[in-house]
Amino acid sequence: MTRYNISLIRGDGIGPEQAEAAKKILETISDKSSSTKFTISEVDAGDSALAKQGKALPESSVDTIKKSQACLKGPVGESAADVIIVLRRMFDLYANVRPAKSYPNIPSLSDKVDLVTVRENTEDVYLGWEFNADENTVVALRVTSERASRRIAEYAFKTATLRNSKRRVVAVHKANVLRKGDGLFAATCREVAKKYPKIQYSELYVDACSMNLIRNPEEFDVIVTTNLFGDILSDEAAQVVGGLGMGPAANIGDSFALFEPVHGAAFDIAGKNAANPSSILLSAKMMLEWLGDRHGDKDVIMEGKRIEDSIVGALKKGSKTKDIGGRLSTTEFTELVAKSMY
Repeated sequence: MTRYNISLIRGDGIGPEQAEAAKKILETISDKSSSTKFTISEVDAGDSALAKQGKALPESSVDTIKKSQACLKGPVGESAADVIIVLRRMFDLYANVRPAKSYPNIPSLSDKVDLVTVRENTEDVYLGWEFNADENTVVALRVTSERASRRIAEYAFKTATLRNSKRRVVAVHKANVLRKGDGLFAATCREVAKKYPKIQYSELYVDACSMNLIRNPEEFDVIVTTNLFGDILSDEAAQVVGGLGMGPAANIGDSFALFEPVHGAAFDIAGKNAANPSSILLSAKMMLEWLGDRHGDKDVIMEGKRIEDSIVGALKKGSKTKDIGGRLSTTEFTELVAKSMY
C-alpha cells in the first residue's frame, strides 16, 4: 500500500465547490483501493486568504504545500497572480501542460481532437518586468533563455514519445518579428528535434497556429511554445473542445508538481452548486499519473484512469451539470463519477 500526501488549495468563487469534488474522488479512491491511499491537507490561498490573513499565499500554506508530494489547486480570484505565479517560481514548475480532448456530448469543433499544449512556464512577460519610460509609456521586458527553451522542448518531445497519438511536435513562435527571442526559442527546438527522429517536427507562427486550431484541430498532437503564446493558445484549444470546464492543467518541475483547472473562479455561479467539476477531476487524474510515473506506481496511474473513464461514462449517458446544459448539480455529478469508478 502506498500513501500520498496531497495539499489542496480551496481557492475562491467556485473553487471550494471544485476542491470539494476533487476531495470526494480522492477519498473514494482511499476507501475503495487496497493499494492507494491519500492524506489530504487543505490550505488557504487566494482572495479569501488575503482578506483573512493579509496575504494571498500565507507562509503556513506554503509550509503545508512544501511538505506534500503534490498540490491540487482550485481556481483563485483576483489574487491569482500572487498565488500561482509565486508557486511556479518557488518550485521551478517550468512545464505548463494543458491537454484538450473531445469528450462525448460536449460540443466540439471536431470529435477527434486529442492534443496537448506544453507551455514554458517561467519566463516571457510573465516575469512582470515592466517600468515607465515616461508618464505615458510603459515598457515590458520579454525574457527568453536557451536553458528554458531547451528544457521545455525536451519535455514536449518526451511527451510526444509517450502519447499513443500522432507523434508530432509543432513549435509555435513569432520569429519572423521577434527575431532574437523567438529566434532563439525556435533554433533550440530544432536542435532538440534532432534527438527524436521518430517524432515528426514542424513549426508555425502563432497567428497561423491560432487559425489552424479552429480550421483543423484534429491535426495537432503536441504544441510547444512560450509562456504568453501558450496561455492564449491553450485557452483557445479548450474552447475548441467545448470550453474551459473540461480543461485540466499541470505545472510540472523536476521534483514537484501542481495541478489545477484551466478556468477561473467564475464568481457569477459561485455557491450555486452548478459548476462542472470535470476540469479539476481531470487535473486530479493528471496528478495521479505524475505520481505514478515519479514513484513507479502503476496502481495510482490506474486510479487516475478510473476517474477519466467514469467521467466519459457519465457524459455518454448525457449526465452533465447545469452550467453545460445538463440537470445535475456539482455534487450530484461528482457522486455519479465516484459511484461508477468501482
